[in-house]
Amino acid sequence: MTDQNLRQAVLDELAWDPSVSEAHIGVTARGGVVTLTGHVGSYAEKCAAEHAAGRVSGVKAIAEELEIRYLYSVGHGDEDIAKQALNVLAWDLSVPKDKVKVKVEKGWITLSGDVDWYYQKHAAEVDVRQLLRVMGVNNQITIKPSVQASDVRKKIKAAFGRNAEFEAENIDVTIDGGEVTLSGSVDTYNERAIAENTAWSAPGVTQVHDLITNQLNGATFDTKWISLFVSFAADLQFAGMRVSR
Repeated sequence: MTDQNLRQAVLDELAWDPSVSEAHIGVTARGGVVTLTGHVGSYAEKCAAEHAAGRVSGVKAIAEELEIRYLYSVGHGDEDIAKQALNVLAWDLSVPKDKVKVKVEKGWITLSGDVDWYYQKHAAEVDVRQLLRVMGVNNQITIKPSVQASDVRKKIKAAFGRNAEFEAENIDVTIDGGEVTLSGSVDTYNERAIAENTAWSAPGVTQVHDLITNQLNGATFDTKWISLFVSFAADLQFAGMRVSR
């Protein structure tokens, strides 16, 4: 794919995504590296634009230079954002009560505390990144290991075996405490994202390390953008699990 074709494909994907207003986003592409410039109307839209660009076949890395410009002139200081964050977290049953702490500085939200599952950590981040005047989210919530390492490995391998998206025997799983290392090979970015998201879904997993390679040519994947795919997949997977009081 030529740079021009890749650029157009990214533009088309941005236009297709209803959560992104592509009118003020510029795209350049060179050698598989896509640069996003311009401005968006919220932090949530900025994340959505990154996800959209990352979904396009041929994108190897993304340089994100988007500026956030909120359309509303209503003044919301850090104290207001903090109150809103605590309120939205309190109404989400996916987030354990009184387990997540919030700090806000110049529009940046830092989440801390500890939970039992990755989906709870992810749900907390999804909640607060939608808030008005948020400029970014730093998710420092930790996950408490709650099961034996051997049990985690068995659960992950069993989940791989149930998944029709890829060949489970091509992926190896090693466990060190709550940290999971995935190795082996798959065909596409999407298959690796599914593998990593599956590993994160096991109880007690605190970290997932990807050493998976491309089965077709032995190339490694760009970890940062795989994380974007995993985050996007988690948005979809856990959306049905998040219920408001």
